[in-house]
Amino acid sequence: MGKFTGKTAVITGSGRRKGLGEAIAKRLAEDGANIVISDIGAPRDEATGAEHIGSTDEMEAIAADMRALGVEASTKVCDVRSLEDVRALAQHAVDTHGSLDIWVNNAGIGYIMKPLLEVTEEDWRAVIDVNLTGAFFGVKAAAETMIKQGKGGRIINIASQAAKSGFPHAQAYTSSKHGLVGLVRSAAVELGGDKITVNNVCPNHVTTGLGAWQNEYFAKVVGADSVEDYLEAMANRIPMGRPGLPEDTANAVAWLCSDEAGYITAESMNVSGGEEPH
Repeated sequence: MGKFTGKTAVITGSGRRKGLGEAIAKRLAEDGANIVISDIGAPRDEATGAEHIGSTDEMEAIAADMRALGVEASTKVCDVRSLEDVRALAQHAVDTHGSLDIWVNNAGIGYIMKPLLEVTEEDWRAVIDVNLTGAFFGVKAAAETMIKQGKGGRIINIASQAAKSGFPHAQAYTSSKHGLVGLVRSAAVELGGDKITVNNVCPNHVTTGLGAWQNEYFAKVVGADSVEDYLEAMANRIPMGRPGLPEDTANAVAWLCSDEAGYITAESMNVSGGEEPH
């Protein structure tokens, strides 16, 4: 019996191998939660290219891994830019597993990076639509379902160190993640009376599949001789001496979902090895 046995967790953007979503799903499943793996499933437009999204085959494979841990797991394609899709995802959790207890807004675009003067209107809207509007839709749909159930719940956004500090070539990304700070502060005030906590987890750089792309990109931006040199310089500025691991973020999410964190809400918790101090 794990501490989340009998509870169901939805994790958006969890359909990619070696991604934060997969790590979060695995960590919650290890503690007994039933898991809904969700991703966009297939490219929809220029902003959702196949190299950056979780395919339906990948989603199913990850769900099979969750079942091997002894929990129920299902998949549901969802474009978080659609409130209708997001509400259907919440209903899927209830219809398939009996309840919705944990919702993790993990879907995000972190691969549209350009100098400020080269950012197009389409670039800006693509990032904001997924990272901020998509998270708002998730908070809304999860809260609607949790209030109807009447037993509270946990809503967590995967924000970023970029929710606290600015970075070059990441204007839309940084703005979207800063927006999540305001979203949880306001939502927590409104939902506290329903015993729903709303928090952000703010990791620093994590070398996932997306993180590897970012390493290549930013090594060139800063003029590093190699990706290895770029990563060494990164590690040297982090008090704990290394970039983040997917498990670091997953462990933080699991704690915020636990009874021990029942009085924690409206927070944006750094998971940065001391790199981000505020």
